[in-house]
Amino acid sequence: MVCPQHFASDGSQKEHNAIQEPCSSRYAVKDAGAWRSRFHLSVCVCCLWALTAVAQISSTPEVPSQFKLDMETAARLKPELMAQSVAAAGHYATGRLVFERLIQQVQPASSVKVTWQLRIVENDGLNAYSSPDGTVYLENGLATMVGPSAGLWAAILSHEIAHVVRRDWARRYLYQKVLETSGSQNIVLGDPGVPQASWSSSEKASADLGRFCRQMELEADHEGLMLMARAGYHPDFVPALHHLLHAHSSGPKTASLYAMHPCWEERDHELGGAYTKASIEFEHRWREWYASPGGNPPVVVFADSPLVKKHGSKEWEIQIPMHCQNLAGAVEVVVRADPGRKEIMRLGELSDTEDREYEVRQLTGCTSPRTTVVFELADLVAKQKPGTQWTDVYVIDGWGSVLARADLPKLPQ
Repeated sequence: MVCPQHFASDGSQKEHNAIQEPCSSRYAVKDAGAWRSRFHLSVCVCCLWALTAVAQISSTPEVPSQFKLDMETAARLKPELMAQSVAAAGHYATGRLVFERLIQQVQPASSVKVTWQLRIVENDGLNAYSSPDGTVYLENGLATMVGPSAGLWAAILSHEIAHVVRRDWARRYLYQKVLETSGSQNIVLGDPGVPQASWSSSEKASADLGRFCRQMELEADHEGLMLMARAGYHPDFVPALHHLLHAHSSGPKTASLYAMHPCWEERDHELGGAYTKASIEFEHRWREWYASPGGNPPVVVFADSPLVKKHGSKEWEIQIPMHCQNLAGAVEVVVRADPGRKEIMRLGELSDTEDREYEVRQLTGCTSPRTTVVFELADLVAKQKPGTQWTDVYVIDGWGSVLARADLPKLPQ
């Protein structure tokens, strides 16, 4: 779910996946052996205040009807991308059916010819990206994570389809040209399909480009939500997907002016109105939710940042504010201490800890508009090994599937 990306992919090095590592603090793309157009679906370094600056950016530029560089670049890169992927069949049949249904709701573009395809990249990655020619690529790690859930497939694919329909690759290229020709910025650009030794930019140009890309991401989110609603997939699958991906990240990220994608918390905040609008559209078209192509909406948990208070020399209180939607029953809130700050969640399920002394749990019905779950840490902290920190809060359902994650602040001394 991204801004149309820099063409940096080197077959000899690990592909950039912001679920595993933060975005670069400067917009710079170094030379690469095999270049391709990609849209990363990932957890990027975020600045929670970034959207206040987005309002200062003019709306994304319209793409002239005669602009064809995006389609020419897609045609040049397509043989390589096709060779690295397979058709969405077999285990991925759910994704193919969802993709076809979403495409039926797309208004055909008049200026370019798009041929829609869904391809699976079998590299165990957790990204999705799209090409301007209408081909959407999904890495099989992400496909495995969403499994047979048609709604989660729709949340991924509708966003990528929106990028193609909006011609966001071209929009970004044109905006880069604005930065290049403004005269005050030092930004080196070229044909995005041709490797460059380096791209350099001033800090202001980098920040402007980052804000521009974050704006495009949110606009694609808006259009993807409406596309889902028209096709019969409840909009709540989008925050459910975002929270699942956020749970794969480990630890707070360093804020950056140059982040090219809004973080998951920022998306929750900025898309509130879009969720409401898309939900109204969905309910208008699908009176019986269970009979819609995506079925009933998923349980969604919005977990705010935990608050930590110290009451004594070895006594702490952790407050976890949260809000739940579509919940029938209860969820379990888990606070964990991880001595090595390891990533302990894989494919949507919370793994077992080796030592229960480093974990506390509490059930909640989460019935109020703002439920606060409170943990008292005293004896557990006293027994923990030196250097161990309580680091993560997870919210899980009855099957152990992770619904939300939050970073726990360091306990005050």
